[in-house]
Amino acid sequence: MDRAQKEKVVEELGQIFESSGVVVVAHYQGLTVAEMQDLRGRAREGGASVRVAKNKLAKIALEGKACESMSTYLEGMTVLTYSEDPVAAAKVVEDFAKDNKKLQVLGGAMGGEALDRAGVEAVSKMPSREELLAQIAGMLGAPASNIAGAIGAPASNIASILSTIEEKAEAA
Repeated sequence: MDRAQKEKVVEELGQIFESSGVVVVAHYQGLTVAEMQDLRGRAREGGASVRVAKNKLAKIALEGKACESMSTYLEGMTVLTYSEDPVAAAKVVEDFAKDNKKLQVLGGAMGGEALDRAGVEAVSKMPSREELLAQIAGMLGAPASNIAGAIGAPASNIASILSTIEEKAEAA
């Protein structure tokens, strides 16, 4: 890789570190090509991306970024998994690591906060952006249906009372 290519990689990694909601660093030593392809496929399905880069170039790209403290995890054979959604990459990596013990999660960063192994696991258990939006939409819809039910209930109660009075009047 010549200098121009290295500069391009550093620039791309810098964009990843700035624009991603979460970046997870893991050791992938011992993973086969098929297993890496599986990880990439799961990441794609989960809304995340996977990138293998030289640690030295990644450390250069981290200089001056809010998440610079995660550079301590960039030792050995590392893979970066990242996503705009602050939870997607963590979920993908944690799920994959459960199935494949060769992938060892080291840590990462969420915004400017460095995450250790436990931090990545905690983030992976949080609901995703889509799940949160669905919950919020459900909460917003529930009061409206309750109001409609409350407004409709007295009318049905009045109707049943009137029909009872009418039946009694006819019977008498």
